Amino acid sequence: MAADLQFRVVIDTNVVFEGLTKQGGAAGLIIDAWLAGLIQVCVSTALAYEYEDVLSRKLSEIRWQKLQPVLSALLGKVEFTAIYYSWRPTSPDPGDDLVIDCAMNAGAIVVTSNIRDFQRAKVSLGLQVMTPTELVIKLAS
Repeated sequence: MAADLQFRVVIDTNVVFEGLTKQGGAAGLIIDAWLAGLIQVCVSTALAYEYEDVLSRKLSEIRWQKLQPVLSALLGKVEFTAIYYSWRPTSPDPGDDLVIDCAMNAGAIVVTSNIRDFQRAKVSLGLQVMTPTELVIKLAS
């Protein structure tokens, strides 16, 4: 299992949201792997705030109150990444630029359900991008 810890990822907000709000599926398995310490998740301060902002806005107050401790537990198991250099703007979505900056500074792979918004960074920066299903398959092998 120690070899899996070298698998460094930055998890896009859409995967965190889906993993925390939907039963089963690849995103949920990624959240489980994160909590179990099977992957090294890298997060910048700005990305941590984005996770909190999106979840608190999109969930009902009661559901947010239930998931807030889970998000805190997840953030307690990350490698915080300082952003020394920014590659903005690279994505059509400014929120995705937070993910790109974190991944590039951490030397990590982006895990997202929205591959399209990361295409330019993949081509121009050599950013590695995979879907939640692709990550689950890699972890299983």
